[in-house]
Amino acid sequence: VQLQASGGGLVQAGGSLRISCVASVSIFSIDVMGWFRQAPGKQRELVAAISRDGSGSYDESVKGRFTISRDNAKNVVYLQMNSLKPEDTAVYYCNAWPRMYLSWGQGTLVTVSS
Repeated sequence: VQLQASGGGLVQAGGSLRISCVASVSIFSIDVMGWFRQAPGKQRELVAAISRDGSGSYDESVKGRFTISRDNAKNVVYLQMNSLKPEDTAVYYCNAWPRMYLSWGQGTLVTVSS
């Protein structure tokens, strides 16, 4: 298993969650890591990305609410999610970006109730 996401759960709209993704390989040399999500019946989409120097970029749908971070020493990527909305409900995954060459893993389910 190369990527293991955790920390998801059920939260009410307006609430917060922090999810984590641990890699079984070193991410130090990976220029960009991303968080993706896949809602039921929809394609997987990139929601946030972080470069090796810590610069983050975000999809418009999460900008100002989500914050991505990484700890290269621990091979972990985090996603802090605030002001959650029902439309954020999805399974969340991490992977390298733009070449998603690591094994995806099971992801972590985030469910936001209205």
